[in-house]
Order: sequence, then C-alpha cells, then structure tokens
Amino acid sequence: MGDLPIVRFEEKIVETVKENPVVVVIGETGSGKSTQLPRILYRRGYAKSGIIAVTQPRRVAAVSVSRRVAQEQNVRIGEEVGYAIRFEDRTSEKTRIKYLTDGVLLRESLFNPELNQYSVIILDEAHERSLNTDILLGLMKRLIKWRHSNLKVLITSATLDGGKVSRFFSDCPVLTVPGELFPVEIVHISEPPKSYVEASLKKAIDIHVREPEGDILIFMTGQDDIEKLVLKLEERVQSLEEGSCMDALILPLHGSLPPEMQVRVFSPPPPNCRRFIVSTNIAETSLTVDGVVYVIDSGYVKQRQYNPSTGMYSLEVVQISKVQAKQRAGRAGRTRPGKCYRLYPSTVYHDDFLDATVPEIQRSSLAGTVLYLKSLDLADMDILKFDFLDSPSVKSLEDALKQLYLVDALDENGSITSLGRKMAELPLEPSLSRTLLEANELDCLSQALTVVSMLSSETTLLPAPSKSSEKKRRHTPLNLPDGFGLGDHIQLLQIYEQWYQTDYNIDWCKENNLQVRGMLFVRDVRKQLSQIMQKITEGSLDVQTSNRRRGGQQEYKNLRKALCIGYANQLAERMIRHNGYRPLGFKSELVQVHPSSVLKSDEDGMLPNYVVYHELIVTSRPFMRNVCAVEMRWVAPILAKLEKLNVFKLSGGSSQPDNQIQEVALTVEKKEIAAVQPPEDRASMIQAARERFLARKGQK
Repeated sequence: MGDLPIVRFEEKIVETVKENPVVVVIGETGSGKSTQLPRILYRRGYAKSGIIAVTQPRRVAAVSVSRRVAQEQNVRIGEEVGYAIRFEDRTSEKTRIKYLTDGVLLRESLFNPELNQYSVIILDEAHERSLNTDILLGLMKRLIKWRHSNLKVLITSATLDGGKVSRFFSDCPVLTVPGELFPVEIVHISEPPKSYVEASLKKAIDIHVREPEGDILIFMTGQDDIEKLVLKLEERVQSLEEGSCMDALILPLHGSLPPEMQVRVFSPPPPNCRRFIVSTNIAETSLTVDGVVYVIDSGYVKQRQYNPSTGMYSLEVVQISKVQAKQRAGRAGRTRPGKCYRLYPSTVYHDDFLDATVPEIQRSSLAGTVLYLKSLDLADMDILKFDFLDSPSVKSLEDALKQLYLVDALDENGSITSLGRKMAELPLEPSLSRTLLEANELDCLSQALTVVSMLSSETTLLPAPSKSSEKKRRHTPLNLPDGFGLGDHIQLLQIYEQWYQTDYNIDWCKENNLQVRGMLFVRDVRKQLSQIMQKITEGSLDVQTSNRRRGGQQEYKNLRKALCIGYANQLAERMIRHNGYRPLGFKSELVQVHPSSVLKSDEDGMLPNYVVYHELIVTSRPFMRNVCAVEMRWVAPILAKLEKLNVFKLSGGSSQPDNQIQEVALTVEKKEIAAVQPPEDRASMIQAARERFLARKGQK
C-alpha cells in the first residue's frame, strides 16, 4: 500500500473532503484510488457515523476490488469489507467499507431515498459513464442539498473531464493524483488488418518468441472473440519448438467468467512462464493486472446501441475512443517500461477516433431508468428535464415513457401506478417485472419465475449452434424439450423443470451441454425473486408451492398471455411467409426470428401472426431473440391504449410543451389495429401473407 501514489496525498485528500461535500478525484492508472481512497477515509474515522460505499459499474470489479481490500485489511470478505451485486450480498452488520454496483445503490435509494446508512459515497470509475452512474450523479446533486452536513460524495476516475463534473456540482474542488507509469512505446501498424483476431494472434506469438519476459494483455471485443483467440493461441503455442521460448499460460478475462477463473489473472505466473491475458475492455481501468509489459490493442470494442425509433438494440463492434486507447496503452507501463502495439494506423487514431466514449445514457433504453425516477415521488420531477451530466435525447425519454405506459406502470397522466411501484421493487427490466405481476394474477407465477430467471442469466445457457448448421434454423437436441413449438420461453421453462426433476443434478446439465454455472445462477435468482414476490404480494404467495409446481397446457397458455402483457411494447406483426417480421411502427427492413428459436411454423410454412420477443438485436441483420407466440385477442387492448397516449403528460410536465419538446406521433393507424382481428378463414390469412410478400418483392 505504501508504494501507491494516492497514499502520499492522504493529508490533502482528507483536508479537502473535510471542507467540501463533493470532491472530484482524478487518479491516473496505478494511483490506487479504487482500493486506497476508502481505506484512507476509514482510517480517518469516516466509517464511525456510517458505511463507506464505493460504487463500481461492473460486477467483476465490485467483487475483485472488495476482495483485494479485505485482504489488505486482513479481514474476511463480508465482515468489515464486503460487496453487494445483483442477486448476491456479501455484507454484514460489521461491514464498514462496502463495494457495490451502481445499480444496487440505485435500488437501495428506492427504499431509503436519503441513503442514511452511508457517511461517504464514492462513485468510482465514473469515466466509464455507465447509465446507472450518470443517474447517480444527478441524484447525488439532490442528496447533497438534503444531507449537506453529514454526507461526503467523491467522484473518482482515471480520465474523466474533471472540470465538467466540477461545474455540475457547483464548482466543487478537483484533486489530481498522478500515477507512476513507466514510459510506454506506442507502435502503430501501417495498414488496417483484414482480421484483428488474426493480427492479434500473429503479434502475440511474435512477442512471445522475440521479446524479453513480461505478460501480454490483448484487448478483444467480447467473449466470442476471446474464446476464439484463446483457442488459436493454445494451438500455436503448442506447435512451437520445445525450449525455443519460455512457457505460456493463456487466460481469458470477461464478465461472464466464474469468479474462480477471474481471480486467476491476479496471481503471478510460475517461474519462466509468460501469461497471455485475453480481455474485454474490463481491463482498461476497472481491473488492474500486474505484470503486463506488452499490450495489443485491437482498436475495437463491442457496444450496444439502442434506437428509440425502432425499439431495437444493435450489438456492434465499433472503434474505441482516444481516451480508451490511452488507457489501454497505460496498462503496459505499470511495473516497468512497456510497449503497446496498436493494430491500426496512426492516421486512423488521429482522424477517426472520437475523443471520448459516448455515454451509455445516450445509447440505451431508458425504461428502467424512468420507472426508477418516477418511483422516487419527487414533487418537482419532470422526466424530460431531469438534471443529467449529459442529457439523453428527448426521443429516448419519450420512448421510455411510452413503454411504461403500455405495461401499466404509468397512468395517462404520467403518475406511477400501484403496479409500477411493485415493478420498481423487482431487480428486473420493466417487461419482466410486469410479466411476473401479471402471471401472479393468472395463476402461473411458478412458471413465470422460472422463465424470468432463465432470461436473467448472465451467461449463454443453451448449446451453441454447430458450424455446419449456422445458416440453417437450429433445432434443439433430441434430449432437450422443444417448447411444443410455442416458442423459446416455453422451452426455457421445460428445460428448468427437467433439471428440477433430477434434483438439480449438475451431471444432467453437462450431459445436455448446458452451462452449469449459469443454471446454478438461475436457481439462486429464482429463489430470490420468489422471496421478493412473496413480499410484494404481502405473503399471499406460497414460495414452496411456487418453487415446485410444474406447467401444463393451461399454465403455458397463461404464461404466454402474461408475457404478452409484459412485452406490450414489443409486439411483432407478421408481414411475409416463413420468418420475416416487422415490429409495429418499424418501417424499414424486415426483422427475422433468430435461427436458434424453437418457434415452429405450421404445415404451410407459416409462423404465428403475433409474437413477443425478449430482445430485438441487429447483428448481420435484425433478429428477434427468445420469441414466443401470442394470440390476437390479447394484442388488441394493448394497441388500443396507444390512441390515448400523450408523452408530455406522461413526463410529469405541468404546462404545455415548449417548442423543443414535441409530442411524437404514437397513435396507431387504424389498419394496424384492425390487423389484430382474425381473418375470416385460414385461406385468407395465407393469401394475405402471400400478397404482402409479392408486393414487397415487386418493390425491389
């Protein structure tokens, strides 16, 4: 600890915190801000009047950093030092330093708006500009006015624009703690590679063979790329002549890894062994891996972008920002002079890279955020005018208000409903919260709890499609259920119920190629959601019964109806034969059911007229994932609600909208409402689909 630069600034930090309610701390990479700042405040007595909270944008960071601090404090995790992440709480009455995700702190503020249990709140890694951190910045601004005398707020970051945050908090002081980085040589390539995975592989092996000892950190875009590169590296390393170079240890690092695999990157390698750490951008700032001397920067990151006009998420590989490039390079200079190999030309860096990453709040669906803000019951709250550090678009906020109105979380005047309050108590996105509440009314809560828990898993549960069938619709292996052709939600339910019948046998998961860790996570989540639902329904739910009842045809039908209500904003109307769909209001290219879906067509090759889906995402083309068939008569009342919708009233505005805030046209055309009426007979349904298909074909 004594070697970390922030410790030398202890007196200055303590003096500034004492005199100011809000302080911005810019701590460069390697300064020790995440681990030592709460320890400094703990030593200076700030934990006597409350807990010191440290938020992290990532679950992995909250867990790993808390474990590191517990080790330094020589205490067991969960005692004086603990952590809380969604569906896992490792704290106790003894806990004085608490690491938690920003989302968990937001949820705590629902039940205790003044957060009286905390004497200090540190918003760490604020430069990542996660959605929840940005909301917390706005809430801290309010909270400081309420608790000015007994709350300290610190916003810490490696690269944040300190001046901007200072102005947001009425010109609060900014402290800069330099890191002790060794010089890093930056090497750009002359031409962009055809494949950054192959280019990373070639450069990593070249370093391993030619360069002195030191670990190699390789930045990839996501789990798929990481697994692909790890496999290629293992093959290439094994093919090297024995004795020609040192041994190698190849380690992946991403958020879906089990904790025991994540912590391996913090252990030093064996003697005469080099580590290859293949990571997502989690290793840019959230986690510090000692021993890295060489960095390979692919120049890309996988990013989710939400389009409120279409209700679609696109999962795209995009260029990183200059700030991210700087952070990646800095990882090579932690322990001695290092090298950063950038797999892009310097002209691309200077001309094409954005200066900073686009904040998540400007590229995400805000339905959960708006529900949270509405549930705070602040008298002066106008959602469209909430004080954000960087405001999202009006269209994104309007889209969120519309979603919440359609799932009955808001009434026509924008007031939160009793259903909305219950939804806010569940640690789920609004569509899944609404599904559970409707399922409780329809007597299929047991089944809905299972499906929602399966959808909440952080990992891919089901077997991946084989290479040979990627271009075809994948069918479920014979030993797994197929959802009776009704859709993927029913299949997820049946899979879990089969596992339950084996008494949660891990070997059964392995035999069926299901991810063991993911399934165990689902079981734990389901138990917690059952307990929360019991509380919400005031004890009317029998948790034991809820955990054990199996689904039949009636339960499956009721479950699909509950899903229809929960996914009210995501109904899709069939436009052509087979698997071409267009979501309501979506006017451009056709959306398709994902090839992995078990949704079945009939003997004429027709998929159901209406489906709901858990996720609409663009990869090679727009796809609906986790799709379930619903009936037309369930759809009509939802569409009819759109005619009464007024976004300005929903926002909480008390006067007519100004010129900058215009109402969006959200009424559904009569022909779209009429489309939910069943055709007179089957032949007319087929003929109508063919005519639409031929009409579209003729326009090309």
